[in-house]
Amino acid sequence: MKILFIGGTGTISMAITKQILKEGKDELYLLNRGNRNLDLKGIKEINCDINGDINIVKEKLKDLEFDCVCDFIIFRLDQAKRDYELFKNKTKQFIFISSASAYLKPVKNFIINEKTPLENPYWQYSRDKKAIEEFFLDKYRTEGFPITIVRPSHTYDERSVPLGVHGSKGSYQVIKRMLEGKKVIIHGDGESLWVMTNNYDFAKLYIPLIGNPKTIGEAYQITGDEVLTWNNIYKYIAEALNVELKPIYVSSYLLAEIGDFEGTLIGDKANSVIFDNRKVKEFNPNFKQEILFKDGIKKTIDYVLSHKECQIEDKEFDEFCDKLIEKIDKLKEEFK
Repeated sequence: MKILFIGGTGTISMAITKQILKEGKDELYLLNRGNRNLDLKGIKEINCDINGDINIVKEKLKDLEFDCVCDFIIFRLDQAKRDYELFKNKTKQFIFISSASAYLKPVKNFIINEKTPLENPYWQYSRDKKAIEEFFLDKYRTEGFPITIVRPSHTYDERSVPLGVHGSKGSYQVIKRMLEGKKVIIHGDGESLWVMTNNYDFAKLYIPLIGNPKTIGEAYQITGDEVLTWNNIYKYIAEALNVELKPIYVSSYLLAEIGDFEGTLIGDKANSVIFDNRKVKEFNPNFKQEILFKDGIKKTIDYVLSHKECQIEDKEFDEFCDKLIEKIDKLKEEFK
């Protein structure tokens, strides 16, 4: 097959890219800005910015047609409309990465499948993903646009530690706090249920969708099968760091009121969820999650601690944590 990836080097997509290149059966193109030094032998690069000058993009694509186009970096409706215009006559399939965060919040049933309604009043990101899904499905119903929708949940790779509460610059500051013996914030009581998915397990369920005519007009959620509590998650991270976990539990609603956490917590991670992945497993019935979180996070921690570019500090978030924890500790003392 002739496949085009847009944004094929991110958290979700890198493992898919590497697996397709490893199998060597398909002709894989990557449309990107050419800013990263990619060591991806066998890939064909199209150097341009998909979010830049549309005329340049059209010129780069004018002589190309594909069996499948996979865009991993559509976050707004205008980007979806742009891709529709670019590829409506250039591909037999178009795969859009949506988000499991778009499912109904608060959850009415913590077992989630593709029939769960999409409605998240707490997070604009999720509402945008829902709007994009509706746009593409309308084009499928009215014009036959060959859309396939994929809904990931919390997928991680070796470059960033997945957490519930962190600042705008990523999760490293929490890791730094743990290494320094500081307390770290866990939302709620840490006992809500969550699913972490390593990107290599994600790839095993995603790749069989590519070029599969049965998937046209359908949506598929892709997650791992291992169900964890947030206490489990932080415990495994601490074990990988070889440090003592010092948690302090803070209401998700309080965090949403005093910080920028309404979408990520109330609209997502504060809810207990278990994903029913039977629909996507139809195309890989032998799938079994190979990378459990306690094993996968060890590799992530090793990578982050050995790569300076992954160690992005966040002084503002660190000060937020110190201030909040100090006030909570003081309040505890007053009630003793």
